[in-house]
Amino acid sequence: MMVFENCIIKYVKRNDANVCIRVTYPSNDDGSHRELSVPLDPDNTYYQDILEWEKIDGNTIKDAD
Repeated sequence: MMVFENCIIKYVKRNDANVCIRVTYPSNDDGSHRELSVPLDPDNTYYQDILEWEKIDGNTIKDAD
């Protein structure tokens, strides 16, 4: 399972529907950061990892803006 410690995990919405999940990792020392755009596909291993992460008490995928 991927590590999502200190990440921002948030739905991305288009046309009033969630289309993917954006995972934003904490900034590096140089200010850069890594982002993943994860499709809402049950066969996608990143999506599976996020769903497992969400089952842990206190973890929630944030709503889209």
